[in-house]
Amino acid sequence: MQTPPPLPGNIPIPASRARWSIHLLLVTAYIVLIGFLGMQRKPSHTPALLHGARGLLLVCGTELLVFGAVLGLACWISKATRDDLLLRWRGKLLPVWLGIGYSFAIRIAVGLVLSVVLAAVAIVLMATHIWSVDSLDSFVKMHKPDPTTLVDMAAMANDPAYFWLTVTFASFVVAGLREELWRSAFLAGMRSIWPRAFGSRGGQIMAVCIAAVPFGAAHLPMGPLAAVSAGLLGIALGVIMVCHRSIWPAVIAHGCFDAATFAALPWLMKHFK
Repeated sequence: MQTPPPLPGNIPIPASRARWSIHLLLVTAYIVLIGFLGMQRKPSHTPALLHGARGLLLVCGTELLVFGAVLGLACWISKATRDDLLLRWRGKLLPVWLGIGYSFAIRIAVGLVLSVVLAAVAIVLMATHIWSVDSLDSFVKMHKPDPTTLVDMAAMANDPAYFWLTVTFASFVVAGLREELWRSAFLAGMRSIWPRAFGSRGGQIMAVCIAAVPFGAAHLPMGPLAAVSAGLLGIALGVIMVCHRSIWPAVIAHGCFDAATFAALPWLMKHFK
């Protein structure tokens, strides 16, 4: 029996859609569960990264172990390869420089897109007399991102160990590497189950947009504006991953983005309460 030719984008037809379906179910269930557990947290609860360096390491270690178990099981079932997960490092220092540059570009792009969307919604609502300028201002203030659900702001300002672990380990490993591995695993499942729909570059970008929905929803505990921003960030990082056929520029861009945000939090909280 003759082997069918590869589909556009050099994505081969999978040997077993059933295995890849379980893979996709596992990685999707993981992010949905993370979002659900986050939504159960009340404002009075301690921040997700707990208090102090020891608490931060405990939480980060637990999250990495759980994610590693889910991803390992999913990849063992699907027999995913490093090419399926886009794990090849392409170029010597190129991914590093690309990641740093993309982190700046993404911050500007996400800010602009979010501002345009909010402005368009505000214009429509005010034109139909559903909202006034005051009600829009109140909405933005009420639903602005709340970093205290994620980090201990007192520790960020007064505990150097907590601060540096947040801007390094938490930003680049727990957020950057873990979340981009999740995205690449999700994309691998979409490509392998529906190769004709998601095998091409355009199809993969469509899959990136689908992945941005649960990714953004997982950030709802920080507020709706934070969830929308996270969804836009996920789309940008996914496009980088697809275009470079590697997770590493996206991992570094994600890490730099989060590290810069965390590093600025003490100053922002002091001057923009």
